[in-house]
Amino acid sequence: MPSPWSSEFWRAFGILLLALLLGAIFDQIVLSLWLGLGGYFIWHLYNVYRLEKWLRTGKTRNIPEGQGIWGEVFHLLYQRQQKHRQRKRALEEILERFNEATSALPDATVVLSGTDQITWFNDAAAGLLGLHSAQDKGQRIDNLLRHPDFVNFLHHSQKGEVLRVPSPVDPAITLSIRVVTYGRDQRLLVARDISQQQRLEQMRRDFVANVSHELRTPLTVVSGFLETLMDSGDECAAKWQRSLDLMHQQSGRMQHIVADLLMLSRLEMDRSNPPKDEVEVPALLAAIREDAELLSGDKGHQVTLQAEAGLKLYGAERELYSAFSNIVANAVRYTPAGGDIDIRWFKDDSGAHFSVRDTGIGIPVEHLPRLTERFYRVDVGRSREAGGTGLGLAIVKHVLNRHGGRLRVESRPGRGSVFSCDFAPDRIVGNGDADADTAASA
Repeated sequence: MPSPWSSEFWRAFGILLLALLLGAIFDQIVLSLWLGLGGYFIWHLYNVYRLEKWLRTGKTRNIPEGQGIWGEVFHLLYQRQQKHRQRKRALEEILERFNEATSALPDATVVLSGTDQITWFNDAAAGLLGLHSAQDKGQRIDNLLRHPDFVNFLHHSQKGEVLRVPSPVDPAITLSIRVVTYGRDQRLLVARDISQQQRLEQMRRDFVANVSHELRTPLTVVSGFLETLMDSGDECAAKWQRSLDLMHQQSGRMQHIVADLLMLSRLEMDRSNPPKDEVEVPALLAAIREDAELLSGDKGHQVTLQAEAGLKLYGAERELYSAFSNIVANAVRYTPAGGDIDIRWFKDDSGAHFSVRDTGIGIPVEHLPRLTERFYRVDVGRSREAGGTGLGLAIVKHVLNRHGGRLRVESRPGRGSVFSCDFAPDRIVGNGDADADTAASA
């Protein structure tokens, strides 16, 4: 099949040749050439008019018919228009299925523009957020949801951050809201009803707190009577000394578990910001070091402390003491006799840092992500033998969250571990002389 451009070339050549022949016959060559070229130009102009009219009306069934290059142009444009319509129908079907799927989701989903205007939302958004399709599309979301925490979260939230707020429709419903950026300056707001989950969490916290409170008194009574029997010095007590020692040891362990559970319950239920007292961290760590030496006993650990003098922290002294002492106590429990435990408290450009380095048994890498879970133990038998409750690092996590801190763990089996607590610069109260470190060693 000949090329349309070659056909058009021969068409133009034929018109010019015919014009020359007629001009030669009638002795009007110039006029004949002008008439031939004019006719050829008018023919092209007429086809341009037909093309413009067809494109303007958009009727695919009334495609113009043409000769030569214009027939090929009309045919190619028609094919492209047909493919475009097919893609459009496919996209419409995909969009319709997406809308049906998102409308069926139980989570409220709202699409926001770069200026936080509502461009689309599903049915759940009407029930959980109180949006109405008739008048709310095109409105700014912060003009409709005016909760102060939500407005602040909308403009200042970080990636992955989640906000819990009451629903504007029903204050008894608690929503978990997440905002995800996608596309070109578009954001997706997803709100989930977590009321049932929150009620279950509250029931669990209440149960743990109530049971812990109820266990404190009987455990104290049992431990007291056991101590009395052990110290009585009579013949009966001597006969059962081994059994009394085991009972006293286990009752003490239960008391530690109850105390840790109460601390965890208090941290979980206290939603307020931690006190901004000026905590003398170096003095706090000196006391923790002394406790570590007592806990070490005859194991002979070398416990050293290097703390930057005058480096104080905003926070709650009792909570920070609990977090730091739990990390140090774990280092003592899981470091073999004669091992080294180095405690540091220092600052740099990124903030203040508390770290504990030991020469203990180490932790396999697969266990590191779960260390802060309640009652999670790498080795259950070894943990019970060492006297751990499985709650220490969970307390550390909650305390650090309340103080804007972060826990880092580096460990290799057989080579010891390094537990570090990082605090932001705005938590630092005083900046001591970097060279005025207080150091103590056993």
